[in-house]
Amino acid sequence: MYFSSSKNYVLALVVVAISLQRCTTASETTTNDKFEVTDSLISKLTIDTVQSPNNLTVLNFSAKITANEDLQAVIYPMVSGTIGNVNVKIGDKVSKGQLLATVASSEMAGFDKEAVSADAELRNATRALKQAEELYHSGLSSAKELEEAKNDFTIKQSEAQRAKTILKLNGGNTKGNYRIISPLSGYIIEKNISNYMQLRPDHEQSLFTVADLSNVWAVINIYESEIAMLKEGDEVEVAVLSYPDKVYKGMIERIYNTIDHESRVINARVNIKNSGFSLKPGMMATVKVFSKSTVDLPSISPKGIIFDENKNYVLVLDPKQKIRIQEVEIGRKTTDRIYISKGLNAGDKVVASKQVFLFESLKN
Repeated sequence: MYFSSSKNYVLALVVVAISLQRCTTASETTTNDKFEVTDSLISKLTIDTVQSPNNLTVLNFSAKITANEDLQAVIYPMVSGTIGNVNVKIGDKVSKGQLLATVASSEMAGFDKEAVSADAELRNATRALKQAEELYHSGLSSAKELEEAKNDFTIKQSEAQRAKTILKLNGGNTKGNYRIISPLSGYIIEKNISNYMQLRPDHEQSLFTVADLSNVWAVINIYESEIAMLKEGDEVEVAVLSYPDKVYKGMIERIYNTIDHESRVINARVNIKNSGFSLKPGMMATVKVFSKSTVDLPSISPKGIIFDENKNYVLVLDPKQKIRIQEVEIGRKTTDRIYISKGLNAGDKVVASKQVFLFESLKN
């Protein structure tokens, strides 16, 4: 009986010892189960290098190809009437002085009549002046009469010149036809006219737009937050969907001083040589602007920033290939760059992928 009790006592001690050992092992396992960033994981991460202040920055914008306004002519009707023959279509190439269309106009007949009448009155005034000069020199008329003849001649001369100028501005035709002539060589990029169309005196729409497309503009849309990053003279590269492998180089020629109240964008224009005429007005384009930043702060990609409990953090990869959490202060933001006022230096390495997962793991 005693032996049995002693045996049970020893068995109980063994069970307690095993239980204690298991608890100790579990405790050690829990203590040693700490998250570590391995070299294999680091090799799969995207690492961003903190750029130095005033560094060259590449900015991306959307743009639209337009005709160079300095090399285009918008043609409006100078008279009312009925359209005769329209000799060109959208996209046609035209030469300077080429006839685009004709208009049968009663106004043109009136201009011709005025020119003929003014010329006849000038001839009469010329004869009257000559006669007045002869009478004055012979003593048969006064100086006042001579002066009046001179004034009348000057008036009639001006009226004749005005009538001829009006007739010339309207094509110089004396048969009542108004000739629409191209003022420059280029392409028809807009046409608002057709055969037999009636032009009323109050017609305000243009008839044609002719543009020299050997040089075009890319008009860039810039948001307010990015306007300080650009300046006139910055080099750019322009690409369009139609020619994805071709790059058109140019520079920012002008940044406009007005802002669109709805889209909140400012426009800048890029002057591009369009050899081969591959760029067409209306095409959408993407523009890379190579701008030297004037912000005296180091910068990183926005992807590297982690926002947690009203503070900003990054994950810094140190020279020993260890990742640590670093709190930072942001001095300025754009769509492409975050400028750091405190917490990072130029040349630091920052994790720019899976950073939220790593941050939570390291923080816990």
